[in-house]
Amino acid sequence: MPLNPRNIRALFERVGHSPLGERYILRLYVTGMTSRSSRAVSNLKAICEEYLAGRYDLEVIDIYQQPVLTKGEQIIAAPTLIKQLPLPMRRIIGDMSNRERVLLALDLIREPEHGEQRNE
Repeated sequence: MPLNPRNIRALFERVGHSPLGERYILRLYVTGMTSRSSRAVSNLKAICEEYLAGRYDLEVIDIYQQPVLTKGEQIIAAPTLIKQLPLPMRRIIGDMSNRERVLLALDLIREPEHGEQRNE
């Protein structure tokens, strides 16, 4: 659902189940400063500032400069965002431009119940 004034109310009515005080630990794996990596960083920072202001830690890891930090993370594509906390851990691959998908993965909104209407 694209975010716009008509559906912002519906979005807030669907706020996820994460408690407001929970701290988010996020790692964004990128490949250098390509345009796709830059978009992912700026898109994710904008989302975090809007929805998680003051309660998130974001670490941006360039897999070319710090390959040892990818060990054990099973990074198969970049950019990849890993939400380590709060649980459950989640992964998103891409430039983070699909805000709804990122918000769902971060548990900041929930999917509509079966039969619930989307305001688009």
